Amino acid sequence: MSDTCIERVEAYASSFPVKQVVRLGVGRAVKRDAVIVKVTTSGGLVGWGESHHGRCPTGIAEIVNTTLRQLVVGMDAIDAVGVWSTIYQKQLASHGMGAASCMAMSGIDMALWDIRGKACGWPLYKLLGGRAKAIPVYAGGISLGYQEPAALCEEVAALAALGYRAVKLRLGDGVKNDSLRVNAVRKNFADMKIMTDANTGYSVADARAMMPLLDDCGIEWLEEPFPPHDHRSYLAATRFGRTPLAAGENHFTRFEFTRVLEDAAITVIQPDLSKAGGVTEALRIAAMASAYKLTINPHTSATAMNMCASIHLLSAIENGGYYEADVAKENLFRDELATPVVRVDAAGCVTPGDAPGLGVEVDEQFLRAHPPIEGPAYV
Repeated sequence: MSDTCIERVEAYASSFPVKQVVRLGVGRAVKRDAVIVKVTTSGGLVGWGESHHGRCPTGIAEIVNTTLRQLVVGMDAIDAVGVWSTIYQKQLASHGMGAASCMAMSGIDMALWDIRGKACGWPLYKLLGGRAKAIPVYAGGISLGYQEPAALCEEVAALAALGYRAVKLRLGDGVKNDSLRVNAVRKNFADMKIMTDANTGYSVADARAMMPLLDDCGIEWLEEPFPPHDHRSYLAATRFGRTPLAAGENHFTRFEFTRVLEDAAITVIQPDLSKAGGVTEALRIAAMASAYKLTINPHTSATAMNMCASIHLLSAIENGGYYEADVAKENLFRDELATPVVRVDAAGCVTPGDAPGLGVEVDEQFLRAHPPIEGPAYV
């Protein structure tokens, strides 16, 4: 038996309560969830990955633990493409829980790439054919929400002091309130790059009303004004102004991104490595987007695994854009679950680490101390 034969696959759902009040388009955050995937080979190599929780962390973990691992145990961990294809054919392509299975398989795939790097002693970016380089960062995550404009500007100022040169503001609080916040930040931070995200909370009329202001303020993009399947509204919104439309965190596999690219309405492409099919599929999506001369700006989820994987990916593709930093004041998955903690430098950039694989060390005691919390993450 090969030392890289997959011997065990284990998924752990984990949560912690959020004390700070942060209001976004999807509601007020009351907890953070994550699903951590551990893959162990017969030779003792351990790989770690993150499956997006899908706002149902125990459900995603159960898909890994009750179905997907039975499909892949005994396969070669180095054969990431073969494992991906097996899961797709046996689970995802037909009657297979759709997006939930894609999120579940993403964590397995990420863990396999971690193992591949550890097996040869290379960091992931080098394994993918890239080099260590500075990746521009914007401040995102559960932050910069629906507070008063003055308080929002204070938050932006604190981030600027840490080195951030770009921030993402939350829209979806009504065009009037959204306009006040965007105007205030632009007025007070003339050189700051500003992205905006409506978290699918806009109507077509909202987007039409908001776009002239976004154009005047030189906004980098308007992210997810509509749900991902609302292709007609995205096409309509391209006529409202010059600000690019962004989406992708809620699109799954290259097959869904094919429609996005062919429609040509969304021009900022944002796959999430813990959702879209892992590193294997993100490479395919990036290659497809490069043919359209579009950049990849990954949506980054809760833990160090996805954060580090995204930085490695951006260091290895020719059309990499921004890295999204989670600047939430409360994120134990970022600060305590694993090391190292990703930090922005004084130039507003991040660089990949040189440790093998993803380069993260997971504290398994943390997972035991933070079991899943039932119920919705936003209210």
